[in-house]
Amino acid sequence: MIDVSNVRVELGPLDGSEESERAALRRAVSRKLHLTPDDLASLEPRRRSVDARRKAQHDVHLLFTVRVRLRGGANAEQELLRRLARRQGRDVRLANDRPLRAPRAPHGGITTRPVVVGAGCAGLFCALTLAEAGLEPLLVEQGYEADRRGRDVRRFVETGELDPRSNIQFGLGGAGAFSDGKLGTGTKSVAHGLILQALVDAGAPRQILWDAKPHVGSDVLPRVVTRLCERIRQAGGEVRLGCRLTELSLAGGRVTAVTLETVSPTGDVTRERVLANDVVLACGHSARDVFSLLKERGVALERKTFAMGVRIEHEQHMVDLAQYGPCAGHPALGAAPYKLVAKAGARRAAFSFCMCPGGFVVAAASEPGGVVTNGMSLSDRAGRNANAGLLANVFPDDLAGDDVLAGVALQRRCERAAFEAGGGSYVAPAQLVGDFLDGVASSAGAEVRPTYPRGVAWGSVEGCLPAYVTQALRAAIPQMDRQLRGFASRGAVLTGVETRSSSPVRVTRGPDLQSVSTRGLWPCGEGAGYAGGIMSAATDGIRVARALAEGLGR
Repeated sequence: MIDVSNVRVELGPLDGSEESERAALRRAVSRKLHLTPDDLASLEPRRRSVDARRKAQHDVHLLFTVRVRLRGGANAEQELLRRLARRQGRDVRLANDRPLRAPRAPHGGITTRPVVVGAGCAGLFCALTLAEAGLEPLLVEQGYEADRRGRDVRRFVETGELDPRSNIQFGLGGAGAFSDGKLGTGTKSVAHGLILQALVDAGAPRQILWDAKPHVGSDVLPRVVTRLCERIRQAGGEVRLGCRLTELSLAGGRVTAVTLETVSPTGDVTRERVLANDVVLACGHSARDVFSLLKERGVALERKTFAMGVRIEHEQHMVDLAQYGPCAGHPALGAAPYKLVAKAGARRAAFSFCMCPGGFVVAAASEPGGVVTNGMSLSDRAGRNANAGLLANVFPDDLAGDDVLAGVALQRRCERAAFEAGGGSYVAPAQLVGDFLDGVASSAGAEVRPTYPRGVAWGSVEGCLPAYVTQALRAAIPQMDRQLRGFASRGAVLTGVETRSSSPVRVTRGPDLQSVSTRGLWPCGEGAGYAGGIMSAATDGIRVARALAEGLGR
């Protein structure tokens, strides 16, 4: 097989369907290789992106990398490579994938099975890797299965009744299950293909295998994570939902056991001490009770840089026009995303985070008396608005004192301030961008209608965040407007606060991926401070599982 890159497909013949795109792609590959469409035995997209660099000239098109098999077999492929060596040498090459070797359980068996704490993307892929290695892991998650979790989230939106154990932060799939399901990453790993294929096998759309900016959608993700959970069980693992880590037993500088508290669907509570020599902490960035437990047990922790800010909403049509120009609205393009960064002083930066095209701002609180925002999109990204986190860095030396959990305390203060500014009942404070830039409170909305589901209270978001954060955002918005025309529109909406983009704590681990202070404790994923999104967290989960399994074999 050969890989062909920089295959240009014009928008003209496309109607938004996969069939029209496949047909146009086949014609474009044939032209690029100077072959007929019949010469191609098979064609599989490997990457799809939108090239809008010349949108002002009405030149927006799709760019593909594809994997091709010729009807003439290997001899025909070698002849094609020889013939195109000078003209298309960089764009046409032999396919060369690096398979990821699966770990195997040690021959001598193990005395205790690994325990994985947290069923977000890191925990799910860690447990799946361990299960398929024959290690029969126990995966525990304080929240519940997707259906019950969805009901709990809907009840919170409708009534303001928050379940601290079952919400947008906690439950099967973690915080990522109620997001856009973005699968982009700035890292490179041979595990990425394995992760994407596992998601497709579990029900995610096949397009994520080649889309340059893949996403699944909050309406599809619950089904996907449920099937991943079933796959773990089928491979010999055990999954306990409604099950929370309450104690970590240590002896001689290593893990010996965990205590688990399980709440049944009827509300019955049972506690069990489980012997465990290896515990993977994949508990997510909002597991504040776990951070406190680790601190009490003397596990090495450190402050880390994180970010806070607000959600910013614009009409999606404005974003489409800014990104695609006159081609905005073409069915093959869909809702346009953006990613923005701006300097905000000598060292601080502000940036967009978790941008949700055609999406909604969600109520993401997990503790009583605090307002937290996040964003989500459904698979069709057909909502009226676009939203994104608009965040600024918070550095360890921004925090007073020496408490390693000072970042958690700051998050809580901001969330409670937002709760109070909204008037209670998890209503969120909101402010128009123009008023924010002028430093005055808003008394009413404008053309952009807020989508935060518990409702908004017009006023100011400024008192809900540290001054250095609001100053950074105020400096950044005009700069971002130069990158994305209309970003500083006076009628755009800021909704506060967004505090959970990443963990303010790192559970320090060494080169062997174990805690530097506690043998058998394996910090993993976003909550432990080693990932920043679905793909990087899932990759870290696989990495930790492999290190654990291979260590047992020594």
